[in-house]
Amino acid sequence: MTGGPRLLGRIATAEGPRWVRPHGDRLIPVADPFAAFAAGHRPADVGEAVDAPLIAPVDPTVLVGIAQNEPEHVSPVQAWLKSPRTVVVGGAEVTLRRDAGAAVAEGEIAVVIGRATAGLTAGNAQEFVLGVTAVNDLSSPERVEFDPRNFESKSGEGYTPLGPWIDTEVGIDDVELSVAVDGRLVAETGSRSLPVPIRECLAYVARWTPLGPGDVVMTGAPHSQALVRPGQTVTITVAGIDLVTPFA
Repeated sequence: MTGGPRLLGRIATAEGPRWVRPHGDRLIPVADPFAAFAAGHRPADVGEAVDAPLIAPVDPTVLVGIAQNEPEHVSPVQAWLKSPRTVVVGGAEVTLRRDAGAAVAEGEIAVVIGRATAGLTAGNAQEFVLGVTAVNDLSSPERVEFDPRNFESKSGEGYTPLGPWIDTEVGIDDVELSVAVDGRLVAETGSRSLPVPIRECLAYVARWTPLGPGDVVMTGAPHSQALVRPGQTVTITVAGIDLVTPFA
């Protein structure tokens, strides 16, 4: 894509979600980025600065997780589905489940699909990507013993903090990722630490199921997990985008 803003987000309005870009401490409305993506350019400004709360940057129809994409894992990567209804915006307080054992924050790079993935390969994957953002794939790993499909362990309300901004320029091959708990850095890694590169993960998913504009692929946690408890705050940073999640 050419021209236009690097960072994209959304706000809530009386007429429904509206796309914006940051400009200093202001938010500038922009045109639909998926329509612009299909036309080969970034969205143009469409109005004056607004003041409204940010919401999650997309409402995915399909939310895909990539499992086992971490160093030294003995199994090949696999994809699994997570409910899009678990998505919340950065800054939203998430109540950790009390009935599922320990809670783990998993900092991951989330890929936002820009157009239908028919024809996507590892070689051309970037051509189908609107951008990347930060995601916290919250988990209750003790449930895996009874729940090998990750339904119970991943399905808590608000268990997918996402955003708040989509970076449309950073690409998918060299993306930095860090995790901090209450301001203390606990992981510093990135896409180059993933045994299976992001573009290969996307090709794997697209081979088995169609994806479309606004769908999200969470690309795995390369040793970027941390135990969390109520009262703590986790900050996941992807390509300079801070996703802050306080826990209750």
